Amino acid sequence: QVQLVESGGGLVQPGGSLRLSCAASGIVFRIYFMGWYRQAPGKQRELVAAISSGGGINYADSVKGRFTISRDNAKNTVYLQMNSLKPEDTAVYYCNVGPPTSPLFTWGRGTQVTVSS
Repeated sequence: QVQLVESGGGLVQPGGSLRLSCAASGIVFRIYFMGWYRQAPGKQRELVAAISSGGGINYADSVKGRFTISRDNAKNTVYLQMNSLKPEDTAVYYCNVGPPTSPLFTWGRGTQVTVSS
């Protein structure tokens, strides 16, 4: 049974930082191109960062220079370091594989990130 469990969200002031984690089980984690996604209220889910099995990385333009994705294949975990957070980063953050409209696995519960003063 595949499980994706996201954690690390919270309430942070603008300019602050958070580190998100996504622990995967039931999959051969190391072979997958893992992504971090987010969904803000009233908006479609979007891909913000992805990391390949070989360490190749892509970012959405909106987070370039502020977010860093990484992975630890020994721990079956993908991370998202988020710095210089802005109110527009407020969303529920998820991890998965593939396009946001048709991911490979069932979505986990996500982790809420709220950026507000």
